[in-house]
This record gives sequence, structure tokens and C-alpha cells, in this order.
Amino acid sequence: MSAQARPNFSVDKVLDCKGLACPMPVVRTKKAMEQIAPGQVIEVQATDKGSLADMKGWANNTGHHYLGSIQEGDVMRHFLRKASPQETKAETKYPHTITNEELQARLQSPEPFLLIDVREPAEYAFQRIPAAKSIPLGVLEQHLDELPTDRDMFVICRSGNRSDLACQLLAGKGFSRVKNVVPGMAGWGGPVENQ
Repeated sequence: MSAQARPNFSVDKVLDCKGLACPMPVVRTKKAMEQIAPGQVIEVQATDKGSLADMKGWANNTGHHYLGSIQEGDVMRHFLRKASPQETKAETKYPHTITNEELQARLQSPEPFLLIDVREPAEYAFQRIPAAKSIPLGVLEQHLDELPTDRDMFVICRSGNRSDLACQLLAGKGFSRVKNVVPGMAGWGGPVENQ
């Protein structure tokens, strides 16, 4: 669905997630999906710039159908169709994690690694770990050829949810040395820099 197109279908439920940051739009979408029937369409209105990648990733991870999004000013209108019970998948969490404290210790280690920050550019600009490379979740797949296969990769976001989706994507593309940093920047007490 193009950014300017108007949907020519009916929406069964509208969910207002404006002003909420990750992971709340997805958390509320999960709960709202329980209240509609398979085949029905939900419109999720969000202002979080990362909600586009979050909604696509969550739908892909659960079997629900991401139909598209429309941007109107600062509001992204995401359209998802609830899958039938036969189409849904049990939502999985990426099993390999590293804590904030373990990452902080690893920053002091001479062993090479890559730290990928999958938050949106504005989030990264205001506060980031000095060693982190910014690759937002929405464009991560386009940068796979830039990522090393010979060292550990740690993926961080604000809460551990967006980075979980990124780790699942990377593992699905053959990267075997990937860990999700939990709880992420929201609980980070180590060194930071900003612009």
C-alpha cells in the first residue's frame, strides 16, 4: 500500500497507539487481535517511527497478515488482518541473549565483536553506546552483506523487542553468532555518547 493511497476496504477495529514507544504499539496490537475474528482487519495508528518495522516483524513472526501502511503527517496507519488459527504461529523469542552487564564487560574485552543498534536514527542520535553501529530494523536486511560472519554480533534497541526481531531475521539469514542485548538501552548504565 503506498504512502498516499487510501484503503478501499473496511476496517473492523481502530487502535490508537499514538505517543507510545516500542514495545507498546505491538503489545497493544497483540491484545486487540484477541478481540477480533480471523479475517478481520485492524488499523493501528502510531507515531513511533520504528512501528513500521515492528508491525511487519511482529506479523511475520505470528502469521498475521501485514497489509500495508499509510503515513499521514506524523501518524503511521498500519493495517493488519487477523490470521485463521491454522495460519497463526506461536510467537517465539530469540533464545540467545546477553545482559547489559555482560555487554558492558565485553566492551572492555579485546575480543572483536559488532554491536548493532536497530533503533530509529533519532533515537540513536540522542543516546548510543560508543561502539554501536546504527542499522535500523527497517533497513537491516538491505545491509546483510556489510555484516561480518567471523565474530560475535550483539543487537540492541530500547527494550529488547525490536532487537529480538532483528536477531531472528539475522539467524534466519545464516548468522550464527548473534545475541540479543536485554533489557537494552532503557536499562543501560554504561558509557553513552550523543550528537
